[in-house]
Amino acid sequence: MVAAPVRLPRPTAAELRLLTLAQEVAGLARDARGPHALDAAVQKLAAAFGPPASLPGEVFQAWVRSRSDKTATLALAWAREQVRLGLQDVVERTPKGPRPRIDVDAATLSWLLLAACEAIAQEPPSAVADRVRSILELIGHVPATG
Repeated sequence: MVAAPVRLPRPTAAELRLLTLAQEVAGLARDARGPHALDAAVQKLAAAFGPPASLPGEVFQAWVRSRSDKTATLALAWAREQVRLGLQDVVERTPKGPRPRIDVDAATLSWLLLAACEAIAQEPPSAVADRVRSILELIGHVPATG
């Protein structure tokens, strides 16, 4: 009995973009020599998801198309998870500096930071700098203003 050949679906543009972003973030982890690697990772993610970036639209379109295709859903989720894992690596390699305002493990913190950066896609362009500063304040990398 000969097995039928397996046809692998082509990755979507969104998957490829997420995987490239994951590599870039992971590169920051390898170069983490101080607390600035986490700042750089947050800035990179905010730029990738903020206006006028096309990534949020590509991810949304891929997500909508994948709703009826379990393989496509898993592939998109896997690509996003690679971004989170790269960010987690940065978090884990960042020297302990100023105390973050939240006390969670690296996996949870990387998930929250990625979600916050993804949410920037919903913000008006004039609010992006303020949102990024808020994220950096949350992790203790920018002095809170009072």
